[in-house]
Amino acid sequence: MKKINKKLVLLLLLVFLVTGCTTQLKDGNNKAVQNPTTGQTLTKNILCQPEDEETRGLYLANNINIEEMPKCENFSPTDGGYDGVWSSLIVKPLAWLIIKLGSLVKDYGLGLILTSLIIRLIAFPLTRKTAMQSELMKNAKPELDKLEKKYEGKKDQESMMKKSNEMAMIYRKYNINPIAGCLFALIQIPLFIGFLEAINRVPAIFEGTFAGFQLGTTPMTGYSNGNFIYLILTGIVAASTYFSLKMNSASNPDNDQMKMMGRIMFFMILITSIFMTSALNIYWITTNLFTVVQNILVKRQKEKV
Repeated sequence: MKKINKKLVLLLLLVFLVTGCTTQLKDGNNKAVQNPTTGQTLTKNILCQPEDEETRGLYLANNINIEEMPKCENFSPTDGGYDGVWSSLIVKPLAWLIIKLGSLVKDYGLGLILTSLIIRLIAFPLTRKTAMQSELMKNAKPELDKLEKKYEGKKDQESMMKKSNEMAMIYRKYNINPIAGCLFALIQIPLFIGFLEAINRVPAIFEGTFAGFQLGTTPMTGYSNGNFIYLILTGIVAASTYFSLKMNSASNPDNDQMKMMGRIMFFMILITSIFMTSALNIYWITTNLFTVVQNILVKRQKEKV
């Protein structure tokens, strides 16, 4: 397990090393340029032309030749040439898909939701296995609890080896793969960053609105401007995150450490969401709701077996 954990850590580090291609637009004083209307910090390396006149003026005033860029509705993943592995293989295709679906349904917020759902459906065979592992852990829990009591207080190497072997036998008995629960987490991190960068680099997305929310505005900016409709968005993020975490931790209902970790994660996500753009909050809500529905379906399927 220690070797596996090291591999997971290395994979996470690799994700962060190959990401982060978004760069801020800065003025002559090296200060980040913000749209005064939306409060959004603008991105320098956008992929297509902004349509909003105020935003266009800010880019032109800071020597960004937006006229050479394609219009967002005409954007292609090959535009701008090769831009590194991360941008060329993840960010640009993701941005293109959001734009195309948004153009098709005449709403870039809805295009973002549809893109999120399509990706989750493609990943469903993998995420279904992850959800099923949680259900299988419920079956194995009584035997795992007995094993913990059996070796309680025993820290010698021989006892630890016996405990590890017996635990492996229980896992095989119930067809549990401990690694399966980590796989989608590894995928979800680059996906989240990919959506973040696609949103920040496509003006058609961050200039748009959805259900009354300006997609490039953060809830904090909305609150500061007296627009408290963004409280609804924060509330939906909180509710969807709570139920998603609750269902994922259902396999260990008596584990105090897992409960504490769940609470910490919930509050971290909630606080972070206040400073994320509305578009990214909408993506997070969509993926949370998909997780909740998926877990309900897996649970029902397991009960029928």
